[in-house]
Amino acid sequence: MLASYRYSFRQTFEVPARRAFEWCTDFSPEDGPLFEQRWIRSVKRLSDDTVVLTDRTFPKGKLRRIHRLVRIDAQRLAWTNTHLDGPFRHSQFWYRVVPDEARRSHLEFDGFQLENVARGPTPRGIARRSRELRTNDSRLWRERLAPALQAELRSSR
Repeated sequence: MLASYRYSFRQTFEVPARRAFEWCTDFSPEDGPLFEQRWIRSVKRLSDDTVVLTDRTFPKGKLRRIHRLVRIDAQRLAWTNTHLDGPFRHSQFWYRVVPDEARRSHLEFDGFQLENVARGPTPRGIARRSRELRTNDSRLWRERLAPALQAELRSSR
C-alpha cells in the first residue's frame, strides 16, 4: 500500500534569484559533497530543459540507486524532480526561486512523497510523517545547500 505525504517550506538566499536558480539547476557529478551521506551522482542531459540524475547513496552502508527526472523551467525559475524508481518511486518535488529584492531571493519547495507502508496510515500518522519530511528537507537546505550556494556565488563576484 502507498501512503502520500505533502509538505512545503521556504528557504531564503542572500543572492539574486536568477543566480540562485542557475546554481540550483547546474547539476553535476561534483554535487555529492553537498549531501550529508556518501552520494555519487551522474547526469544525463536529454535536452536544454530535461535532465536524468542517477544518484547512488549508501544509507547504513547499503547501496541505493535512484533515477530522477528533472524538468527545468528557466522562464519561471522553477524545476520539478520526479523519482523514477527507488524507495520513493513516483514522488515529485517542486522548486521555485522567487526574487525578493535585487540581492535577495527565496526557494519555495513543495514535496509530494509516496512511500510503501504495511497498512494505511492514520491522518495523525500522515501529519507526523509530513512534519518529519519537512524538517529533514528544510534542514538540508538551511544547513548545507543554501550556505554552499551563497558561499560559491559570493566568491565568484
